[in-house]
Amino acid sequence: MHIDTLEKLQHSHSYANVSEKSERRTHYVLLLTAVTMVVEIIAGTLFGSMALLADGWHMGTHVAAFTITIFAYRYARQHAENPAYSFGTGKVSILGGFTSAVTLAVVALVMLLESVQRIFDPHQIHFNEAILVASLGLLVNMISALLLKDDPHHHDGDNHGHDDHHHQHDDQHHHDHNLRAAYFHVLADALTSLLAIVALLSGKYFGWHWLDPVMGVVGAVIITRWSYGLMKQSAPILLDASITEDYQSAIKTAIEQDADNRIADMHVWQVGANHFAAIISLVTHHPKPTEHYKDLLHDFHSLAHVTIEVNLCEEETCQEVR
Repeated sequence: MHIDTLEKLQHSHSYANVSEKSERRTHYVLLLTAVTMVVEIIAGTLFGSMALLADGWHMGTHVAAFTITIFAYRYARQHAENPAYSFGTGKVSILGGFTSAVTLAVVALVMLLESVQRIFDPHQIHFNEAILVASLGLLVNMISALLLKDDPHHHDGDNHGHDDHHHQHDDQHHHDHNLRAAYFHVLADALTSLLAIVALLSGKYFGWHWLDPVMGVVGAVIITRWSYGLMKQSAPILLDASITEDYQSAIKTAIEQDADNRIADMHVWQVGANHFAAIISLVTHHPKPTEHYKDLLHDFHSLAHVTIEVNLCEEETCQEVR
């Protein structure tokens, strides 16, 4: 007998940031990376270049990372409306990004260990062949980077989700973390390819053979920094960290400037790349329907799911809250 009311109150909990365009481009990059990986590992082994070999194995880990990226896209899309996930699969892409960040850290560690070993146990390098293959790897990485470059304003086809009033906060969240992780993997590949070329040219023309493994160390340090940055972005979302204090303050002001409302408890957390959920408990002498309070938050477009609890303000309660 409440069917009409229930339908009005129910809404989608799908906050997955799935882009078919991004998924298709990731497939292309996966293929390019896999082919280049095989070529560089073989060439690095045959021609004795640690920088080139490190780049090849580095690409191998990225093949695994891109596979994770594609899996995250597919899983998020297939289970977007699955009621088993309270707020949909919006965090799947973020989990994929975090996993890729961990992979980057492992890659950096392996590169560091191998490079240090080569410093004390140098191998003969066939410079001409190694330079040619490294240049090919750099070209492939540049193409891949162009394919994966993230446009922060295309996701979900939801341009109104970018709240102009709070643009400075929202902008940092309007990225596909899954795609961003794949992009960082490609940049890491491009960096190791570039360092390999510099090291090989220096060894060929100046006899600086030691520069080849040293460049491996430099690359490992830079990749570690990228990995840490990506973990720092994605981990708080996975752990339901709250929204920034200034944003919470703005929400509180919007509620409390109406009548004599006072917020007793508030929780705001991220449920997808661009979406937040909020539970707000308030007290007032003049309670109104929950839709009234939700309308007060109309300009906060990042709040995709809001639950309001309205409590009648009794004298002793109000004395505590005010």
